[in-house]
Amino acid sequence: MNRFAPNRRFVVAALATALAFPIFAPGPAAAITPAEIKARGKLIVGIQGDNAPWGFVTSEGKQDGIDADIARLYGQELGVPVEFMPLEVNNRIPALTAGRVDVLFATMAMLPERAKAVQFSKPYVANAIVLIGPKADEIKSPADMGKYTIGVAKGAAQDTQVTKNAPSGTTIRRYDGDAASIQALVSGQVQALGGNIFYLQRIDQAKPGVFENKLEFQKLYNGACTRLGEKEFNASINAFIDKIKANGELQKIYDKWMKVPVPQFPDSIEGVPFTAG
Repeated sequence: MNRFAPNRRFVVAALATALAFPIFAPGPAAAITPAEIKARGKLIVGIQGDNAPWGFVTSEGKQDGIDADIARLYGQELGVPVEFMPLEVNNRIPALTAGRVDVLFATMAMLPERAKAVQFSKPYVANAIVLIGPKADEIKSPADMGKYTIGVAKGAAQDTQVTKNAPSGTTIRRYDGDAASIQALVSGQVQALGGNIFYLQRIDQAKPGVFENKLEFQKLYNGACTRLGEKEFNASINAFIDKIKANGELQKIYDKWMKVPVPQFPDSIEGVPFTAG
């Protein structure tokens, strides 16, 4: 008898077993409804932990900011407490689709490429993507960006806009999150920074009067994100957003954090449905 025959029989048996019992890779999390969240007794919210005034953790360890206030209001609407999970920019959508969080109130700019992976709500806050540079320097057009080393939070809307608008050959350094990119500017690792309209408040705390918003690339609106196909959850959040716009609660949050009136929000954004189909 061929001494290798048992090994061949073993291989054949192993292959048959593998075909009969395939190994399944982890898939998307199952859909969840408001009723199931109420039954569980808490709402798990993905939020940014280092991006004031949107979402940040205070020195006392409390999650605070615009998104935190809105998320807590939505928890009250459901009648459950909110458990926050601070996330970095690149971890937001994966945390949602994997089921680690129920919803994102996490500075989620409503972009068509993101709408392929998550379901956006109606918009609830406005934002803009800008280039921040030294007051002493003239930066009047994207062509001027080539003279600078520019920092961005990797994978964020500002990464996309700086990459799109900067001249070929511009040095762009990508950092893990907003706090790291801001620190790169104030410490001199980069000379300019792609960010949102609220970055300057944080930068001025570290280097008062040195930097200013130079260029505006894109006006944006932020929405809450649920998983694709969660129709009841999406409808519940949209009804909540309509409610806080109408009853003045959203204006109170704007007064607290932004000091400006609530803007007129668009009825639609191309490539970004507000309701689950």
